Amino acid sequence: MERQIEMGGMGHEERTFTYNRIEADYSRQRGKNVGNYDAEGWVGGDRDKFWYKSEGEKNGPRTEQLEFQALYSRNVFTYFDVQGGVRYDVKPDSRGYAVFGIQGLSPYRLETQVHAFVGFKGDVSIRYKQSFDLLMTNRLIVAPTLETDFYLNDAPRRRVKSGFSVIETGVQTRYEFSRKFAPYVAIVYESKLGGTARLARLDGENAGGWALRTGIRAWF
Repeated sequence: MERQIEMGGMGHEERTFTYNRIEADYSRQRGKNVGNYDAEGWVGGDRDKFWYKSEGEKNGPRTEQLEFQALYSRNVFTYFDVQGGVRYDVKPDSRGYAVFGIQGLSPYRLETQVHAFVGFKGDVSIRYKQSFDLLMTNRLIVAPTLETDFYLNDAPRRRVKSGFSVIETGVQTRYEFSRKFAPYVAIVYESKLGGTARLARLDGENAGGWALRTGIRAWF
């Protein structure tokens, strides 16, 4: 949901909008409580925006992932923006990245994000995300999702090998009680891939599995 802010000055009026979205969910996996959140938002106009993005995962008492991004976004095509900025990971280890990518709507209204992350310590990866809203009714929405990471080189400290390292795909079903609030249920499959999966098994970890998540989505 976008909110308009009127800004005047120097004899003209500039229209600035804001958008914020947050998702938070819970699941029970292998005997542990797992919480996830995903938040993003922007402030700006039709052409130029400042974006923030953040996501995290808590597995039992331990924080597995915590990531923040700050991006400048410029509309260059009808449905796509070019973005650049920085990303900072708190977990699994403290690390910074330069970010370059595109975000927008592909044909058939597929929400698409493709970003490259160039680590200040030398690792380079590409993240691809896609989702699509299927309206069952005006309020009931089914959304297939896909996300995968591809590493151009090994990241030993993260126990990640080059190539496709992880995939997460699923279907989220939400009911929008209003334009600002929607509870949801999601069936998600998440798995490490290739050499990264082999490293996980050597470490005695599960490479992947299914999860049933329940959560809320809010816009403001």
